[in-house]
Amino acid sequence: MLDVVVAPAALPSSGALVLPVEEGGAAHAVAWAGLDEATGGAVSRALEVAEFKGRKGQTATILAPGAGLTRVVAVGLGKPGELTQLGAEEAGGHAIAKLSREAAVAVAPGPLTPRLAGHLALGAVLRSYRFDRYRTTEKAEDKPLLGKLALLTEDAGAVEAAWAALRPVADGVFLARDLVSEPPNVLTPAEFAHRCEALGDLGLKVEVIGPKEMAKLGFGAFLGVAQGSVNEPRMVVMHWHGAGGAKGRKGNGVKPLAFVGKGVTFDTGGISIKPAAGMEDMKWDMAGAGAVVGLMAALAGRHAKVDAVGIVGLVENMPSGHAQRPGDVVTTYSGQTVEVINTDAEGRLVLADVLWYCQKHFDPRFMVDLATLTGAMVITLGHEIGGFFANDDELAQRLHAAGEASGEKLWRMPLGEAYDKLIKSDIADMKNVGGRPGGAITAAQFIQRFVNGKPWAHLDIAGMAWANKDSALTPKGATAYGVRMLNQLVADNYEG
Repeated sequence: MLDVVVAPAALPSSGALVLPVEEGGAAHAVAWAGLDEATGGAVSRALEVAEFKGRKGQTATILAPGAGLTRVVAVGLGKPGELTQLGAEEAGGHAIAKLSREAAVAVAPGPLTPRLAGHLALGAVLRSYRFDRYRTTEKAEDKPLLGKLALLTEDAGAVEAAWAALRPVADGVFLARDLVSEPPNVLTPAEFAHRCEALGDLGLKVEVIGPKEMAKLGFGAFLGVAQGSVNEPRMVVMHWHGAGGAKGRKGNGVKPLAFVGKGVTFDTGGISIKPAAGMEDMKWDMAGAGAVVGLMAALAGRHAKVDAVGIVGLVENMPSGHAQRPGDVVTTYSGQTVEVINTDAEGRLVLADVLWYCQKHFDPRFMVDLATLTGAMVITLGHEIGGFFANDDELAQRLHAAGEASGEKLWRMPLGEAYDKLIKSDIADMKNVGGRPGGAITAAQFIQRFVNGKPWAHLDIAGMAWANKDSALTPKGATAYGVRMLNQLVADNYEG
């Protein structure tokens, strides 16, 4: 991870300098620490020639401006007084994409408060992510050389505190991205669970529940998905007791927040096998679980004053002589029965048992599940916004606001009795698909049958888990969508 340090507000004698500029503020910005004077006016002249106005997202790179600097990267902050935390993060991301070696940021008084300077650093760190664990022949000159970013400020204590509060969020995002990026022959359910156990070092209590215990509990839906694979399933329960909760179990007066993730470490579709083209992408069918793990790491890392439980159902969906068949009927942990029409609609079967376990054992204040659940959601919202469903308006409004603040946006989708009727089965309590029309909605209706009246939201993140191109805060690849949004939800609403 990019190392962020805080240093005195003085013009560096070498390397690159990031110059944040709000609209109409170029003259003030170039005067910072005598920058324009030290470069003989080169910076102000170059910005004028480049017609740099400081508009949001605008950048201008000035090479070898003088005073020992290799370059100055001016990055626009937008209109005065309108800079948000997301705007600051995006500015940091835009700037870091223009840098390759030693760099510093001019944290000038005015537009960049200490808090926003921390968010600018967060954006730079998030954009710098790179998964290169399996690259063995890459040339040194092709590897990123920027290892440190200095924040140059007159208020070192406040800026250090702001970044210290955000660093664990970056750690959580990087953890989730690493998990989603791993190949499926490495990240089996057992290996995923092992990596969750390592979070005990952050103060999380981690329980791993194996297939034998799941069988005793009656996880018929979850185990039905797993039965075609030689890689046995796991369920991992992560506890964070930041508000003084004793154990977080039902009956002790503590109502934790609950986050549940679908963790299908590879999804062939099972007997209802997927087309070969693009099947390699199904390694990230565990992105919901990755986001939950990243969130729990972030909450623990920043010592969030909240009690929370994160539960992930980890399984591989494979075709074999032992695999679940279309037409099978399974009995879920809730006692309800499901006719399996399509074995590729497996994520909702996993969530059915895990959500029932969550509400039964922890009596949470609410449950939020994340799942790369349906292609129908990708068709509906593309790769720009995640879809979500909720049975509680207050929770829905808070999730939407957290999405807007973090940039991980959400759009609420409908639930209703007419859709629920589409999953009626002729031989069981329900079937696991309701046909192509409204596919994301009928999937949510299925999941809602295992919520048991708890306040709940289902986030279908199928279109958001992986990016096919760079953006301000995310390089091409795993996004860790959901980590920052849910951290924002907790920070804004549930920490006393």
